[in-house]
Amino acid sequence: MKIIRYRDPRGHVRWGADRPGRLGEWVRLDGDPFGVATRTQTTAEIDKLLAPVVPAQILCIGLNYRRHAAEVGAKLPEHPVLFVKGRNAVQNPFDPIVLPRTLRSDEVDYECELAVVIKKPCRNATRERALDFVLGYTCANDVSARDWQIRLNGGQWCRGKFFDTFAPLGPCLVTTDEIRDPQALRIRTELGGETVQDSSTADMAFDVATIVSFLSGSTTLPAGTVILTGTPEGVGMSRKPPRWLRPGDKVVIEIEGIGRLENPVAEEG
Repeated sequence: MKIIRYRDPRGHVRWGADRPGRLGEWVRLDGDPFGVATRTQTTAEIDKLLAPVVPAQILCIGLNYRRHAAEVGAKLPEHPVLFVKGRNAVQNPFDPIVLPRTLRSDEVDYECELAVVIKKPCRNATRERALDFVLGYTCANDVSARDWQIRLNGGQWCRGKFFDTFAPLGPCLVTTDEIRDPQALRIRTELGGETVQDSSTADMAFDVATIVSFLSGSTTLPAGTVILTGTPEGVGMSRKPPRWLRPGDKVVIEIEGIGRLENPVAEEG
């Protein structure tokens, strides 16, 4: 099932699902995707598309694609590298990525990522059972202020990852019955109409099951936890010259079987 979260013309926030056999048509969803949810026959009145989930928390994995580690000259880690984003960073499809100007960054980068959504509390999951705790997958952009990530905050990544709008999610959540193998998905980024990242989740050093098992070790992941699983090669800081996001840009993250997450870029006003 493909699931969306949206606001209707009366201002109500609702869940929707794809209409079987009718590409691009959506119906209202009764219930909650984290519990029991059923499709209705009522057409979804979509005034605004929202991020498909309000995360309980956002956990992120760094240096998880082999070719990306190579392009930045980093050794693959022994264990998944964890950092976090705040819930404040979530942005809806089609809404802008805002370049920070009060705490200024001039080196804001894009990162296409497969996002994993946890459906029920998960603790000490074995790798063999880890995917039983996954509700589904969506597209994410791990927007990163490289100056704050690398030089300006003592080498600690979170400041550069934590700004408002730095975690666009969408356009929909695709449940695991439709994505049987999360390690066989094409993943790509377009910036200004140019393809700048084009890879496959097969290049992950740590697969989704391993990541969920690792993060849940002695740690409870609540329902609604969103996990960003790393980015492939082609990021802006590794290009010659570097390609930073600029006002007026449009970033498109596309993952096979999920869809296209589009966001314009604007300056903080």
